Amino acid sequence: MIRLNKFLAAAGHGSRRSCDTLIRDGKVVINGKTVTNLATRVKPTDAVTVSGRRCRQEEAVYLLLNKPTSVVCSRIAQGRRRTVFDLVPEDLARLFYIGRLDLDSEGLLILTNDGDAAQKLTHPSHKLEKTYVVELDRDFDFELAPRFVNGFMIEGGYAKTEAMFKISKRHVKVILTQGLKRQIRLMFLKHGYKVKKLQRVQMGSLKLGKMRPGMWRLLTDDEIAGLKVR
Repeated sequence: MIRLNKFLAAAGHGSRRSCDTLIRDGKVVINGKTVTNLATRVKPTDAVTVSGRRCRQEEAVYLLLNKPTSVVCSRIAQGRRRTVFDLVPEDLARLFYIGRLDLDSEGLLILTNDGDAAQKLTHPSHKLEKTYVVELDRDFDFELAPRFVNGFMIEGGYAKTEAMFKISKRHVKVILTQGLKRQIRLMFLKHGYKVKKLQRVQMGSLKLGKMRPGMWRLLTDDEIAGLKVR
């Protein structure tokens, strides 16, 4: 027997915390009876439904996607724009994206049906390092780098980088553990630079490699272990 919230998370209903909300709201029924007790445990033979739909534990799936530009990180269709879920087979389990990339950004995106893993990797306390290659509209004055590392206010909060490295005059490698909305673009814009291209190339120990935009692959057991989500 396992706790109900863990069962629901493994069935693709989000993190354990969000599954607790489903239970409190009376949306979970076991063997025909609504349950609201968070300590409830589930047997393999129990019939569990959420909002009237039967749910079963799914095998955990983790995959790496090279998100192209002009593709949105969203479950909801954005007019004619494709979403990241249009790029993976429909028969895959319900997935969540980890580490959102905006419309104009590209690169490494993790997709999983493991709600606990998604919660851990996106929570600020996990401090997952994310590495980006940034192309600017003009030569970057690297004497400004300490300001980025020390941090400053942007729209959305206090923003800082963990480290910055020069690739070329207009190309900079940026490492973040934060995830404020459009953080890198706004940090450079605050100092008069426009980001022309933004690509995420690494998350933790997981690297994008030479995968073409729009392509995806399953993570290896070693790669999953490297993310420290189990």
